[in-house]
Amino acid sequence: MPLTPRSARGEPPHGAGSAEAWALHRPGTRDVGLLSLAVVGVSLSAPLTAMVTAPMLALAFWRNAAGAAALVPVLLTRERSTLAGLRLRDLRSSVVAGLFLAAHFAAWLPSLSMTTVAASVALVTTTPIWTALAARVSGVRLPAAVWWGLLLAFAGVVLIVGVDVTVSTEALAGDALALLGAVCAGGYVLAGARARRRLATSAYAVVCYSVCAVVIAVAAVLVDAPLGGFQARDWWLIAGITVSAQLFGHTLLNLVLSSVGPTVVSLAVLLEVPGALLFALVLLGQVPPLLALPGVVLVVAGVALVVRAGRPQTLVEQGT
Repeated sequence: MPLTPRSARGEPPHGAGSAEAWALHRPGTRDVGLLSLAVVGVSLSAPLTAMVTAPMLALAFWRNAAGAAALVPVLLTRERSTLAGLRLRDLRSSVVAGLFLAAHFAAWLPSLSMTTVAASVALVTTTPIWTALAARVSGVRLPAAVWWGLLLAFAGVVLIVGVDVTVSTEALAGDALALLGAVCAGGYVLAGARARRRLATSAYAVVCYSVCAVVIAVAAVLVDAPLGGFQARDWWLIAGITVSAQLFGHTLLNLVLSSVGPTVVSLAVLLEVPGALLFALVLLGQVPPLLALPGVVLVVAGVALVVRAGRPQTLVEQGT
């Protein structure tokens, strides 16, 4: 969609109101629809990734590189007008987001082989806690209901995936990497929120995904991880993950960042946990744990509580 000038939307000039970029807004009907599609997309990621035999760095590289390439035509046609008057400094937050995204993959993917998958997932989904804390530090006053919602949602995730009781140096290192992955994911979402106040979705995503792909490619060269030569099945799975998780998942989440704020976006991603359980049941035949149902209830209740706590946007804020 064309990017309306900030002055026409009643927004502060560049450099002003940075805290507003991190503020919490109640999603409208359109935002809820886009968030729902995005959650479905990211929920397919874990089950499909479990079927990939190619190196994880290769998967991360191709989903970002292909995602950026797929959005270039959109940027050069539908959203070309948004490039008018664009300066290099306007891309700074997008570059930072790409670096955080690459760091997220670099930290989280290795953790899956060092600690239990349950512990890794539980820790990496603490992202909304970090984004909420960062928003609070930036000057955004979050209602008490937001903190209660975060607590409920995270408690639900713990019930769903379980708690890692393994005590070993490697497991602790894996847990630390997963937690670092969550912090980096929070940085990615927050930097993206700032970038989306200046850029259209396609411009932001092309820069962010490209930076992430380049960093991962360099990392793959350093650790001698191949980026090609895989079986056809792996290429089809990588393509499926790119379409579902990268284009329908990450890109739609990036689209609503500027309207609902990073706390709502990162919290909505918690719904990936029950969604992934459902797809794992269908695609892999993995039966959900006994506490999955009450966990799902807590996650949905927590998300609903946070969404209701957000203030509705005015017509000026929506740019209508």
